[in-house]
Amino acid sequence: MRLTTKGRYAVTAMLDLAHHSQKTPVTLTEIATRQTISLSYLEQLFAKLRKGKMVTGVRGPGGGYRLSRLAKKISIADIVDAVNEPLDSTKCGGKENCQDSQPCLTHELWTGLSHQIRHYLENISLGDLLEKEHVSSVAQRQDQKIETQFSGFRREKSAVV
Repeated sequence: MRLTTKGRYAVTAMLDLAHHSQKTPVTLTEIATRQTISLSYLEQLFAKLRKGKMVTGVRGPGGGYRLSRLAKKISIADIVDAVNEPLDSTKCGGKENCQDSQPCLTHELWTGLSHQIRHYLENISLGDLLEKEHVSSVAQRQDQKIETQFSGFRREKSAVV
């Protein structure tokens, strides 16, 4: 089983949102900048996350996105499911037609792995990840990098005026 970019980016963006939206809504531009994810790709992912009731949009000045429920109540499996990312390790997508319309020799092995992965991701919430020290330190590093970039941009712009 290989989690594709869609699933990885969705989880990364949701963790960024969970970390930064505790006080104010977060824009997709902010997430895109911090996580180096294409804004247009994030827009597509957040359309699915909104439809999956993972996030809610806040309109107007100071708007953006918030989690639709507490971070502790959103599992990583919920996020992956919301963006239609399969958590299946079988070659046949679980249809049991891997070899001549029948299960292959290792079908049960890969089915068992798929169940283990799902169970693991169902039992980890965004809230659990927010409590991890390395998540906080990485988020702080990203925030400092962005702040440094923007303060340099503001200095360049004021020097031109």
